[in-house]
Amino acid sequence: MSADRKTDDLVTPLREQLPRERRAELEAVDGLDALLHKIVEVARTGWPTVSLPAEDFMRHLARHLPPGKASEVLRILHGADLYLACACASADPSALRAFEQNILRHIPHRLGRLSPSLVDEVLQVLRERLLVGSGNTPPRIATYGGRGPLLTWVGIIAARVAGELVGQDERHQLVAEPPEELAQLLAPSDPEYALLREDARQLLVESLRKAVTVLPEQERALLRLHHFHGFTMDRLTLMYGGSRSGVARRVADARRLLLEHVRMELAPRLKQDQLALESLLGLVSSRLDISLHGMLE
Repeated sequence: MSADRKTDDLVTPLREQLPRERRAELEAVDGLDALLHKIVEVARTGWPTVSLPAEDFMRHLARHLPPGKASEVLRILHGADLYLACACASADPSALRAFEQNILRHIPHRLGRLSPSLVDEVLQVLRERLLVGSGNTPPRIATYGGRGPLLTWVGIIAARVAGELVGQDERHQLVAEPPEELAQLLAPSDPEYALLREDARQLLVESLRKAVTVLPEQERALLRLHHFHGFTMDRLTLMYGGSRSGVARRVADARRLLLEHVRMELAPRLKQDQLALESLLGLVSSRLDISLHGMLE
């Protein structure tokens, strides 16, 4: 067995990487040596083509053990994923290929129905952002701590990247208002709304907030892009594919679904006042562009 593959002593490099005042934590971990050997064994079984010295992996692992939680983290650790991330941070060619084939390959599915060109751009930004260091700063993948699946961690970053790319290309930059200011936003062009009691205004704000929360993510994204960011149907068609009329129907369906949820929230509390119920629903419907300000972020 080569020196790089030797795993006789894993506790020492892990211990030496921790500050002196934290080393006593490791002594409280039952069966630490066997646990570390099991983590390395599983990692190397999962990624047999990746060559990473066990000592380097232990030093990397030590950097991701939060104070006071060493035992807890070691027992829930996604060790194989952390091992791959560590090797990728070291620019190991086999690790980079494994990351491409086993992680990035699954990201497009997690991004939903975006255009192929946008998905390709997201993947390229991910590669640069996660795998390329800058100066003395290591690649961002080195910050992955192994407390959740690597694919989930990368998927979250991918969704943020997609949002950034969409935001850079948006047609209008609008100022988001907090939901609490919905009443003031509605009032100027709806004089009858100004006559409502304050509790009715707050009821509408609360109902809209809850309705948006339970709205499926795809519908919420469509309404966000169209009403909040000002995307035209043509722009949405480029993003989601299909026909312009098909995308327009999806936006209209999302609006109807949102209004149904608002009605479901309002109806039980206004069952004795159908006129007020229809009035509030009418305001939301006619002023949906403003109503969604700040609620679909």
